[in-house]
Amino acid sequence: MRTICVINHKGGVGKTTTAVNLAAGLSRRDKNVLLIDLDPQNNVGVSLKVQAEYSAYDALIGKVPLDKCIVNLAKNLDIVTSRENLTKAEFYLSTQPNARMLLKTLLQGIKGYDYLIIDCPPSLGVLNQNVMAFCQEAIIPVSTDYLGMDALHKMKRVVEEINRTFSHNLKISKVVPTLYDKRSKIAQESLQEMHKFFPGIVSAPIRSNSKLKEAPKYGKSIFSFARSSPGAEDYQKLVLEVAEMGQKIVEEAVC
Repeated sequence: MRTICVINHKGGVGKTTTAVNLAAGLSRRDKNVLLIDLDPQNNVGVSLKVQAEYSAYDALIGKVPLDKCIVNLAKNLDIVTSRENLTKAEFYLSTQPNARMLLKTLLQGIKGYDYLIIDCPPSLGVLNQNVMAFCQEAIIPVSTDYLGMDALHKMKRVVEEINRTFSHNLKISKVVPTLYDKRSKIAQESLQEMHKFFPGIVSAPIRSNSKLKEAPKYGKSIFSFARSSPGAEDYQKLVLEVAEMGQKIVEEAVC
């Protein structure tokens, strides 16, 4: 099972849009996917119109087992939603022994999926430290502007620090340029800088597209809502890149 966190401490960069459409796209390729929302805003649940009796917070505090929080959304796609009470998680974790490994203990029992994808909140708190200490891969959506690039460089340093602190090997497997407008000079410059500092792992850019903003209103992924749109085309490219990268990982392991 590939464990992937979609993460950036900067908000407004398309984390949930990326997590939702990556999960949906992989499930359409006959891969079993579990998408977990760890953002208290519950944007995954809102975007996909998912109602659940229990949320990720209930599992985190030990109220119910994690499998009680899982909702089947579609063929090959399961969801764990979030709620506003997840804001209490930072305090709860801070009071627990070995706090930064608690989520890892909870998630490592998950079986039966090809992909576990976690939509993370825009922060560098204990909850995200937990996520990074568990996952194998980080996919970082980055807005194609100056502040987006600044946040990307900071995230790289954070990942390196997490790996040192926990003797971990979290890998930045994809940098995803978002909100891209090829007419914008700063967007072009940002994309060039991403390729310069993160060679080989920058995905095709996700263009600014109104359909991506509209899809959550109807509770659909971009593939269900507007399959012929630029947004669907761009996220399909990302899905293929992530899937092909997984095949390379398997081949390297065999060798």
